[in-house]
Amino acid sequence: MAHKKLIRFKAIKSFPNVFELPENMQDQWAGFFKNNHPLVLELACGKGEYTIGLAKLYPQKNYIGVDVKGNRIWRGALTALEENLTNVAFLRTPIEMIHQYFIPHTVEAIWITFPDPQLRLSKAKKRLTHPRFLRLYQQILQPNGIVFLKTDSPDLYRFTKTVINLFQLELLQDFDNMYAAEGLLPEHTIKTHYELLDIAQSNRIHFLAFRVNQTLQSQKDEILKKIIVEHATD
Repeated sequence: MAHKKLIRFKAIKSFPNVFELPENMQDQWAGFFKNNHPLVLELACGKGEYTIGLAKLYPQKNYIGVDVKGNRIWRGALTALEENLTNVAFLRTPIEMIHQYFIPHTVEAIWITFPDPQLRLSKAKKRLTHPRFLRLYQQILQPNGIVFLKTDSPDLYRFTKTVINLFQLELLQDFDNMYAAEGLLPEHTIKTHYELLDIAQSNRIHFLAFRVNQTLQSQKDEILKKIIVEHATD
């Protein structure tokens, strides 16, 4: 396994659609894609199934999968090259640095698909819908930009709803059991490697869409922390 990872790490260095901790990248995306189409990100993209799936559905938008693990990015990047998907790129970086790679308020939407729910209380700040991350997204999202969360973790789903309610964010879609809902769009039903693993064994998929359109007051972080502790001790 270690040998395979090394091979993939080496391979993506030659992939023209992979950027590893690039410098001065903020205003370079239009040059790479050769157009000014809207930018959409998939954070913690893993093998990039959602990035690839969305790019096929909407060729007039540019999709960038973001992950820190190069051996995972390899799969999606290779698929994009093999299928000649010119509206796909991959960015290898920690999510904490995401705001460094885009001009402020230029990203149309952010997808977070089956991230690690970070269930331990001590890891709550690592949840990708925690306000510390939402503040980063807010820097790069357009004023009406949307954050999408798709997860099999009921805990992450409830946590994110708590954040939305506490900070009075605009909730656009809320599916507690997505595949039982009516009127799903093709982008709702793209399945990732981690969805198929059914790690949470919850027998349902949760989905939220919301706008980070309010000031995320830092004093509310302490309120959130108390709520998390209370729920953890229920």
